[in-house]
Amino acid sequence: MNTYYVYMMASNNNHALYIGVTNNLPRRVYEHKTGILAGFTEKYNVHKLVWCESCHDIKSAIAREKQLKRWSRSKKEMLINKMNPEWADLSR
Repeated sequence: MNTYYVYMMASNNNHALYIGVTNNLPRRVYEHKTGILAGFTEKYNVHKLVWCESCHDIKSAIAREKQLKRWSRSKKEMLINKMNPEWADLSR
């Protein structure tokens, strides 16, 4: 059985948030941190893993990602604060 992850990355100043899905969280975080991923991650320096959640199937993970992307900024912040009140980089 595969495990999939829905995750949020933040910029160092916590102004920008990125939400994504992956089946290999360490690899994906590495890609964000090293700038391999062009676009939003590179433009806004989104390098800090601040929240993640596991799912057992890709459909559930994608549905959760879409749900989170529709949420307001304050609701996303509440979710992060519940798991990671310091907004520490969880990849360490």
